Amino acid sequence: MSTVLPEARQVIRTPRAAAIAGIVFSVLLTISLLIIRLSIIAKSRDLSAWLSDSFHQKIVAFALNLVPFAGIAFLWFIGVVRDHLGDREDRLFSTVFLGSGLLFVAMLFATAAVGGVLTANFADAVPGSAGNTVWEFELQVTSSFLTIYAMRMAGVFMITTATLALRTGFLPRWFVFFGYICALILLLTINFAPWIEFLLPLWVFMVSLHILRINWGQQLQTQPTPMPTTKANV
Repeated sequence: MSTVLPEARQVIRTPRAAAIAGIVFSVLLTISLLIIRLSIIAKSRDLSAWLSDSFHQKIVAFALNLVPFAGIAFLWFIGVVRDHLGDREDRLFSTVFLGSGLLFVAMLFATAAVGGVLTANFADAVPGSAGNTVWEFELQVTSSFLTIYAMRMAGVFMITTATLALRTGFLPRWFVFFGYICALILLLTINFAPWIEFLLPLWVFMVSLHILRINWGQQLQTQPTPMPTTKANV
């Protein structure tokens, strides 16, 4: 009895950890992307004037500081989903699943790193100077890391996750096709509609809620039922 209960607790706790990690990732990435996108909108007006405000600089720095924590939560989400699949996962799709997830996190970290340098070097970006040219280059690199590379890796990650879910059945079929649609939109239209990138945290959030709901159902089923007590006849 004592050897079975710890295994049952581990099976229950693992999907819950994945759900919590996915929700944390979705919230942090949404906040960070929203602030970054508002900064890029300000660029179309006058980004130098917008960033000259110390409050705006602190907001951008706050958004960039959220990225490492979002990446850590995403790595935890990847690991526990793989553990949830267990022996059912396909080696081919699991390799692409893991590789695309790690590349997405790497590109996300690169975006935050270059963006942090961009914000720190704002004071040297005098119009018409070499510092301003470097600053514009850093801005383009940050945008490229985020839209061209990170979000396309996210699309590949969503496709492989949906394929694994279709083969193993750990997600509903409608959820799988919703993941395919979101991934194709990310892959094909991210350059033309940057706000499409919010599909990623939305999809991870929905997957996490589904895993959490399944987890609660399993927890209720595995709870031991109390045995009726009988009085011994004397």
